[in-house]
Amino acid sequence: MYSENTATTEKLSIVIPVYNEERTLGLLLEKVAAAPLDIPREVVIVNDGSIDSSDRIIKNFMAMDHDFEVKYLQRTNGGKGAAVRDGIAASSGSIIIIQDGDLEYEPSEYSRCIAPILADASQIVYGSRERKRGNGYSQLRFYLGGLAVTWMVNLLYFTLLTDEPTCYKVFRSRLIKALEFENDDFGWEPEVTCKLLRLGYKIAEVPVSYTPRHVAEGKKIRWQDGLKAFKIILQWRFADLNKFNHLRKKSF
Repeated sequence: MYSENTATTEKLSIVIPVYNEERTLGLLLEKVAAAPLDIPREVVIVNDGSIDSSDRIIKNFMAMDHDFEVKYLQRTNGGKGAAVRDGIAASSGSIIIIQDGDLEYEPSEYSRCIAPILADASQIVYGSRERKRGNGYSQLRFYLGGLAVTWMVNLLYFTLLTDEPTCYKVFRSRLIKALEFENDDFGWEPEVTCKLLRLGYKIAEVPVSYTPRHVAEGKKIRWQDGLKAFKIILQWRFADLNKFNHLRKKSF
């Protein structure tokens, strides 16, 4: 367990990439603000070129009285990976969690997600939808695709993950800030996972709730993203180890 003195030095940065999420963003931000935490938080919102009312919703949220800092970055549309990269760079917390702008995941479970890091049991935690009973899925093809991506990671990287494509990825800030990733779209997720596993890091998992939405409700991932994930997994499993030299020299 972490001590009270240690906890006071910790801060959670909640990085929220946003692209046209006016249907859900207001309620999501309320949930983020209300999430029970034993450590301070900051909210880093990256508007990835939204053309709906997301900007207005974000500014209304910023105008409210919060006991935490809200950082707002605006950029031209470049993809989720690009938005996440900008959010990570702008964050100042010792721990970083990625939060989508929809309502598929439950911010009230942040404490569960960061607990292994606070306890020094792991530097990386993934919130697994597969480890919690009762979670559904939006479409069978998405569900089976996620299982296939996870299976391939386990096969090639000798790990036992249950949910690689999960949104809730949590990192020690110094680790993820030192890790370079190049994919600007959803491919950033398997890229980061595979690079960390190649570097010898272990990924812990905790069960999280999941309320799926459908494409008609704004879900943005497509079957092409799954095919790209397989390519990335293969690419980094068999990449020349010399490509990792610049990462190994950095102090994680």
